[in-house]
Amino acid sequence: MKLARFVVAGMAIALTLSACGGGGSGQTGTGGAASSGGLEKTQLLVGVVPVPSSASLFIAEKRGFFKAEGLTVKTEIIQAPQAVMPKILNGSMDAFMTSYVALMTINDSGAAKLKLFQHSQEAAPNVAGVVVAKGSPIKAPADLKGKTIAVNVLKALGQTLTNAHLQEAGLKPEDVKYVPVAFADQLTALSSGKVDAAWLVEPFLTAAKKSGATQIIDTTSGVTAGVPIDGWGVTEDWLAKYPKTAAAFHRALAKAQQIASSDRKAIDEVVPTYTQIPADAAAAMTLGRFSMEADKASVQKLADLLQGYGYLKSKVDAAQLFAPVSG
Repeated sequence: MKLARFVVAGMAIALTLSACGGGGSGQTGTGGAASSGGLEKTQLLVGVVPVPSSASLFIAEKRGFFKAEGLTVKTEIIQAPQAVMPKILNGSMDAFMTSYVALMTINDSGAAKLKLFQHSQEAAPNVAGVVVAKGSPIKAPADLKGKTIAVNVLKALGQTLTNAHLQEAGLKPEDVKYVPVAFADQLTALSSGKVDAAWLVEPFLTAAKKSGATQIIDTTSGVTAGVPIDGWGVTEDWLAKYPKTAAAFHRALAKAQQIASSDRKAIDEVVPTYTQIPADAAAAMTLGRFSMEADKASVQKLADLLQGYGYLKSKVDAAQLFAPVSG
């Protein structure tokens, strides 16, 4: 089922259903190592969000892919690129994990010109969903009319995906009230009655269900199946200033991404090293699909939904979001 099927006609969202050409995300070059002497810089600082999507960077470090390219990569834990924009803009942070929504929102605001450097994950069933407290009278999406739903950030991915499923159930986005609540605080807000429902991602979703919460919407299946989640971002200025370094960094990162896309054990081994997720929980949680490249049509649909809901001011050409990185 198409992501845009249930977008109301009054929004007049122009959805591009064909694959977007041009540019390219540079996500295929994993060829030979570059000479470190030819790199513009060899010391990189990368902003890492403590979620499974960041696993490829740590796989690359563990297996020596960065060292083989003449690079030394240091990491800094971040929650979102918005929180470290001064470092990103002055070049002291070279690259960063970002959701597609955050990248498009930052570009739309004019705060920076960002490019998606390497895709990480797209959605798979039960990676994110809306839950209600144990014993709640809310049993189905239609029951959410007039209710309050917690999301980690307003006008972002959670709200967008939930809106699409509400529309499928015959509701309008304005039929519910969204409130911002950090993922770590959502179960408390739910059990105390502060909110009627909560949108959660893994590993919080699994934890909520184990505590007795009931999932009433799988927001990463059905009308929103395969939605692009996140990847590694850089600024246009950084790409222009450090082209050889960018190519070397990309080769190492893409090589690790290839491993992540085919070896779940490799992900499970590194996730506990940079998150607070215990090894047993890391191995048990549902992951999105790690792949080398995002489906451009799905990125365009997400962008059009964001604009249609008023979360972006300008129309986005998805093909222009991806960094043309040479191998």
